[in-house]
Amino acid sequence: MALVPYEETAGVGLQKFHKPLATFSFANHTIQIRQDWRQLGVAAVVWDAAVVLSTYLEMGAVELRGCSAVELGAGTGLVGIVAALLGAHVTITDRKVALEFLKSNVQANLPPHIQSKAVVKELTWGQNLGSYSPGEFDLILGADIIYLEETFADLLQTLEYLSSNRSVILLACRIRYERDNNFLAMLERPFTAHSHEQRMGKEIIEF
Repeated sequence: MALVPYEETAGVGLQKFHKPLATFSFANHTIQIRQDWRQLGVAAVVWDAAVVLSTYLEMGAVELRGCSAVELGAGTGLVGIVAALLGAHVTITDRKVALEFLKSNVQANLPPHIQSKAVVKELTWGQNLGSYSPGEFDLILGADIIYLEETFADLLQTLEYLSSNRSVILLACRIRYERDNNFLAMLERPFTAHSHEQRMGKEIIEF
């Protein structure tokens, strides 16, 4: 688990979500993410977990060059953008309602020669999984996607479907409620969940 820093004052912490642009520096690039809390709510702002996961990728925790990756519940697309800049071939996914917003951020932040490495595609967990190949991805990424209990079963089904014995799953989240811990317990049934030192087999790395 990694600690995610949050603002001590809730009001100050929420102010950043209402800024139209959030600026970051990853992979020797300045990334400017457009935010739109009023129109799309939680799907259109950069959460701390996305910054933590992007930092983890930049540290070289996993080999990304030539890697086939997918980001689930991408929202603004920050994690998928960083993965593409670091050499991965990334499918960046979210629900249909968020796709145009997501696509605009991806296109605005990837240089022309990297655009082909990132595909924005619809994925609602547990639905129409047949549009993807079973075990299609080497790496599955998710930032702050564990928060709605009614989605847990569909998310677990999606993780199982998209992964294979060679896949690594990286999830970054802030544990807010007991139900979040319940989902982490659910993960331990089909997967081997452990800290980031081990990278063999079908595994989930939580931090």
